[in-house]
Formats: sequence, structure tokens, C-alpha cells
Amino acid sequence: MRVIIAGGGTGGHVIPALAIAQELRSRYRAEVKFIGTARGIETRLVPAAGFELQLVQVGQFNRVDLQTRAKTVFDLPRAIFQAAKLIREFRPDVMVGVGGYASGPGMLAGGLMNVPLVAFEPNYVPGFANRMLGPLVSSAVVQFEATCRYFRNCQVTGVPVRSEFFRVPPRPANARPTLLVFGGSQGAHAINVAVLGALEKLSVILPDICVIHQTGEKDYVDAQAAYLKTPITAEVSPFIDDMPGAFARADLLVCRSGASTVAEITAAGRPAIFIPLPTAADDHQRQNAAALAEVNAARLLPQSELTSDRLAEEIADLLGNRASLAEMSQAARKLAHPDAAGEIARIVARAAGASSQHAAA
Repeated sequence: MRVIIAGGGTGGHVIPALAIAQELRSRYRAEVKFIGTARGIETRLVPAAGFELQLVQVGQFNRVDLQTRAKTVFDLPRAIFQAAKLIREFRPDVMVGVGGYASGPGMLAGGLMNVPLVAFEPNYVPGFANRMLGPLVSSAVVQFEATCRYFRNCQVTGVPVRSEFFRVPPRPANARPTLLVFGGSQGAHAINVAVLGALEKLSVILPDICVIHQTGEKDYVDAQAAYLKTPITAEVSPFIDDMPGAFARADLLVCRSGASTVAEITAAGRPAIFIPLPTAADDHQRQNAAALAEVNAARLLPQSELTSDRLAEEIADLLGNRASLAEMSQAARKLAHPDAAGEIARIVARAAGASSQHAAA
């Protein structure tokens, strides 16, 4: 079986795509190639994972100025032509669109060439490429049931995450109240500022609180200095290498609500206060967070309402109530999908016409 995975740009697109590719290779002995762009993170991650990456030149449509959009329209036929050339040479049995810059022209070229298409959509609201390609895809795999309204032949599979997140144990009832704060690999300045401003109030309400804080490089020095002025026990770092380990030590998370983060939180069964990135395309982070908040698996605090006092109150309310934390944890775990990569691989194989006997022993 030959598979092309089209798309990329950010880790939220590329990391699940690599998990799908690895599952297809190990389970179906599939030959997998990627179509991406030169400015996406796929240029580093895909070759490092042992997969071939072919590049097309395409710009952005969503949340960009008119000049950039016009240039993208101008470049689009060339990108479709480049993708079509790669498809003719490789002759894939199926293509998987994971969203991002290259997904649109790659999947459009595949659809015009009658290649079966599978759309992978991790967010509550599909990105621009997947929305436009919805009528062309033969099947779709999503994280949220409500997302299926955008696609035909849609299945809820969840988002592939590292198996370590599923092995995060429940927190002991007598554990020291511990807060984990992170905003992605680069940090989140607005969250950092609000948390640092809340420290004085938290030290009074929860004097035994411990904080694990991933700040990103830019805010690290200031954050470290702020914690040293309080009696709070804290571990401050620019980046956390072992995030499943940090989850295991925390009772509550304060973070953004990108699709991969949401999937990791449900896998680990950890309560969270989501502060969605307000500039995320189509406001998808807010809708991701709202989906969990509606079933009491998390709380949603819009950045427009974020103040240090409000955040301190939310944190104290949850860390001071073990019963509420346990209920949120159970609700989060119910949304987890332990075999997401395997489910997606099976759907991709079916779309390619691969039968079960072709699976690797």
C-alpha cells in the first residue's frame, strides 16, 4: 500500500501525522511519503522520523492580509501542479490530509486524479483546507462528534498521542496540591503574566501549593525571579522534556486548548483550566475547550476575561475540592481514544482497498 500524507506547518498537524504514518508502516507495511512546505515544522520532523518529504510552494488563505491572500491564489495552480506531479510519480493508493499549508493543493490534486482521500481533523471546527475539501473526501477521522457535520462517512477516532499519557496514574487523595502551567513549546505570555500575578493570592489561599511552570524562553528569567519572591515551591523551566511525567505530578493544568493538548489531557485524565489562544484560526481553540467544559471535563476561561485575581480564584476553587477534581478527571478520561492511530490506520487502509490479510503479522 502506498500512502501520501499532505499537510503540516505546526506540531499539531505534523506530530499526529507521523503517528499515523508509523502505524501504517508497521501494521500494513505501507510506503508513506509526505507533501509539505519549506516553512513548516515538517522539514525537520518528517525526515528525522525516517519518511520522505516532498515540498510544494503555497501560501496562506486564513487570517492573512489581502496581499498575502492574493499571492496564495496566484501560487495555488503551481502548487496543485507540483502536487499532481508527485502523485503521478508515486501513484498512491490513498491520500491523507492533515490540514495546514500543503493539505489544500495536495488533496485537491489527489481528488482531481481520483485518488481516495481521507481527511484528518483534530479540531472542533475544521481548518480552512479541510472545510474546502470536505465534499471531495471519501472519509474523515475526527476528535469531536460535532465535527462530523462537515464531512460524509465520518468517524470519531480521537487524536494520536504518546502512550505515556495513557499511563498517567490518578493522583493520590493526600497529595500536595500541584499546578502545572504551560503554553506550548514557546510558552504563552498572557498566561505567564496572569499566573505570576496570581502567586501572592495563591500563597495565602493555598500555602502548600506547588507549581510546575513551563514558561518558554522569553519569560523564563522574569518568571523565575517572581517565584523567588514568594514562599511557593516552584519548578520553573523554559521547556519541559517529560510532559507525561509533569502531568503525573499535577492535580490541575492551566494551558491553551490546541487539539493535541486536548487529546493529551483526555488521555491522562487531568482536569484543566483552558485559556484558548484568541488568535487561533476560526477560534478553534475556544471551541475545543468548550467541548470539554460542556461535559465538566475542564473549565474554559477566555483570555478576554483573564485576570490574575480571576485565575487565582479558579485555581483555588478546584485545588481546594478533591471531589470536583476527581469528577473532572473521570469526565476527561471518557473522551480518550487509546488506539487512535490504529483506528485511523484501519480507515486509511480500507479507503485504499487494503484488506485485513495485507496487515503485517
